[in-house]
Amino acid sequence: MFKTNVGDIDRTLRLFLGLALIAWWYFSSGTGLNWLPLVLGIVALGTGLMRTCPLYSLLGLNTCPMKKG
Repeated sequence: MFKTNVGDIDRTLRLFLGLALIAWWYFSSGTGLNWLPLVLGIVALGTGLMRTCPLYSLLGLNTCPMKKG
C-alpha cells in the first residue's frame, strides 16, 4: 500500500516519542493547547507503526537501509 521509508532507528525514535507525548498529554493539566501533544504523539506513533512517513515521501527522504542482493 505505502512504500516503507522509515528505518529501524527512526522507527524506534518515533515510537518512543509518540508514547512520551501521549503520556505527557495524559498526565498534564489541561490548559491552552493541551491537545497538541496528543495529536503529535498519535502522528509519531502511527508513522512508526506503519513504517511510512508521508512527509518523507513528499521530500524524497528515506531512512531505510538499501537491500543488497
